[in-house]
Amino acid sequence: MRDYVQFYIDGAWVSPASDRRLDVINPATEAVAGRIALGNETDVDRAVKAAQRAFESFGQTSREDRLKLLDAVIAEYKKRMPDLAAAITEEMGAPAWLAEQMQVSLGLIHLENARKVLETFEFDHSIGSSHVVKEPVGVCAFITPWNWPLNQISCKVAPALATGCAMVLKPSEVAPFSGQIYAEVMHAAGVPAGVFNLVHGDGPGVGAALSAHPGVDMVSFTGSTRAGIEVARAAAPTIKRVHQELGGKSPNILLDGIDIGAAVTAGVENMMLNAGQSCNAPTRMLVPAKRMDEAKSAARAAAEAYSVGAPDSNARMGPVVSQVQWTKIQDLIQAGIDEGATLVAGGTGRPEGLEKGYYVRPTVFADVTNDMRIAREEIFGPVLAILGYADEEDAISIANDTPYGLAAYLSGPEPAQLRRVMQRLRAGQVFLNGAGLDFAAPFGGYKQSGNGREWGAYAFHDFLETKAVMGFEAAAE
Repeated sequence: MRDYVQFYIDGAWVSPASDRRLDVINPATEAVAGRIALGNETDVDRAVKAAQRAFESFGQTSREDRLKLLDAVIAEYKKRMPDLAAAITEEMGAPAWLAEQMQVSLGLIHLENARKVLETFEFDHSIGSSHVVKEPVGVCAFITPWNWPLNQISCKVAPALATGCAMVLKPSEVAPFSGQIYAEVMHAAGVPAGVFNLVHGDGPGVGAALSAHPGVDMVSFTGSTRAGIEVARAAAPTIKRVHQELGGKSPNILLDGIDIGAAVTAGVENMMLNAGQSCNAPTRMLVPAKRMDEAKSAARAAAEAYSVGAPDSNARMGPVVSQVQWTKIQDLIQAGIDEGATLVAGGTGRPEGLEKGYYVRPTVFADVTNDMRIAREEIFGPVLAILGYADEEDAISIANDTPYGLAAYLSGPEPAQLRRVMQRLRAGQVFLNGAGLDFAAPFGGYKQSGNGREWGAYAFHDFLETKAVMGFEAAAE
C-alpha cells in the first residue's frame, strides 16, 4: 500500500502541518490502495514562499539553462514511465494498455514539446521605436484533475519550467499517486529547490488557499466548471491571472452523405475512451433525422462490442474513478430513461459479471432532444446521446446550443461544407473527418469551457507577462 504523507517543498520531503489523512481507493477493487496527507493553509503558505524565493533566481535563468533542465526532466520521466503507468492504473482504473500507451505518453509529449518550442521561442522583439519583452509571470498554482492526471500536470509544468516560472502543484486527491512520482522525477532531475513544490489536499483545504494566496501570480485549474467558478472567486481579490480548462458537452456532427455506419462506430469508440472521462469527449452525436435508425443499429453494435473489465485484462474499458462518479452517472442514465430517450445499449447497473468495482455499462441513447439532461449536463462517463437534425442549419444550432465550447467533431464528404460548418461552431478545437490530436495546436475552450490555451507555443503566452520598454535602443548605445 502506498503511503504518501509528506509534501515536496523547497527541494525536500517535509511533514505536513496537520495529521489529517485520506485513503485513496482503487476503483477496480474498491479497496484502499494507499493514503495521502491533506494539506492546509499553512502548508500552502510554506510552499508559495519557497516558490517566491526560488523565482528570484530561476526567473532570470537563460534559455540554455532551461533547455538543459528540461532535458534532465525528460530523461528522469522516461526512467519512471513503468512506475507512472502502474500508479495511474491503481489510482483511477485506467486499463494497463491505456495507462502505458496514452496516459503516461501524453505527459512525456508535453515535456518534449515544451523543450522544442523553447529552442526558438521569441521572448523579445522590437515594435515601433520600443522593445517588447516577455517575462515569466512568477509563482503559479496548479490544480489538476484525476481523469488524465499526467497530461494535465505536464501541460502546465512543462511550459512553466520553460518560461522560468516557479510553481506549486496540487494534484487531485482522488488520483494523487502519479503526482507524487512526478515530484520524485523533478527532484531526481535536479530542478532547483523551490521551483517545483507539491502539496496534497482537497479543494477546500488546499485549492482554495492556493487560489487566494497573494503570493501566487497565476492559478491554472483544470476540472469542472462548478469548481472553476470557485477558483475564480477565490482569486478575484488579488487580481491574479486565472487560467481554466473546464467542462464540455462536445457535439459530433455527422453530415449527410457519409458512411453513417463507419462514422457512428468511430464516434462511439471515441466517446468510450477512458470510460468517457474526458472533457473533450464527443458526447452528443448529431445525425440526419432520416438516418436515425441506421445510427441506432451501428451504435448498438459498437457499444455492445466495447469490452469492460479489470484494468489488468485485455478489456477496452475499466471502471470510472470513484463511487461518487459511478452514482452520478447512474442517476443521469436513469434521467435519460425517465425523460423518454430511446435506450439503445447499456443502461443502469454494472456490466454482467462485474460485481465489485465502479464499472459502468457502455450506454447509448437515441432520439435525444437537446433539452434533456443527458444532452445538457456533462456526464463524464461512457454515455452517448444521439440527436437527430433536420438540415445543416439545424445541426449548427443544436451543436452551439450548450453553455460549453471545448471541442466539436465534424464529418462530411464535401470540403466546402466542412469549412462552412466549421466556421460557425463555437468551440476551441474542431476535429474534421476523424483527425487526431495535434499537441502543437492550442487546447482550450469557449464559453463555460474556460479561458486561456494550453499545449505547444500557445501555452507559453499564458505563463508570460508583457513589458514594453521605451527608449531601449538609445539606452543600449
